[in-house]
Amino acid sequence: MKKLNSKELVRCPWPKDDLLMIDYHDKEWGVPVHRDEKIFQFLVLEGMQAGLSWSTILHKRENFRRAFDNFDVEKVARYDGRKIRSLLSDKGIIRNRLKIEAAVNNARQFIKVMEDFGSFDKYVWRFVDGKPIVNVWKTLKGLPASTKESDAMSKDLKERGFKFVGTTICYAHMQATGMVNDHVTSCFRYRELK
Repeated sequence: MKKLNSKELVRCPWPKDDLLMIDYHDKEWGVPVHRDEKIFQFLVLEGMQAGLSWSTILHKRENFRRAFDNFDVEKVARYDGRKIRSLLSDKGIIRNRLKIEAAVNNARQFIKVMEDFGSFDKYVWRFVDGKPIVNVWKTLKGLPASTKESDAMSKDLKERGFKFVGTTICYAHMQATGMVNDHVTSCFRYRELK
């Protein structure tokens, strides 16, 4: 476990010595998110992460924020071929055509879900019955890559036309948005978010 300063805060080991990852771990990861704008941001970023490390994405998050109009779902949904070509030439983000096109497609599907359910938040939190699943992991070894809840979310999102929403991506999204608390039990955030 990582210890910090004289306070001796014990945290999950995955942020290592990366200050941006530590800040993300301490302030965002596992905190329940109910704002559609923030949920959309994580959906885009988790899709971009496919096959890459979260650290890579996190270190480019401000570039993504700039490139994707502060993750404004309405604006992203209106992106056309010209804007996609512009994004493909942006060295500050992941320049993968399929991922960029998926983000635009997912913005359009996201809006449909918001219209159908009143908010994306109402839709997505149904997969955990409206409250975070609090797991009890002593080490990272027990953490799954997916669960029955992420399987169900992935299946439903795909049926609604979303892309880059496999069960592993959905589970990472659930962890990021606090639908599950996967902090190890010795981590100071585990108790704070329990």
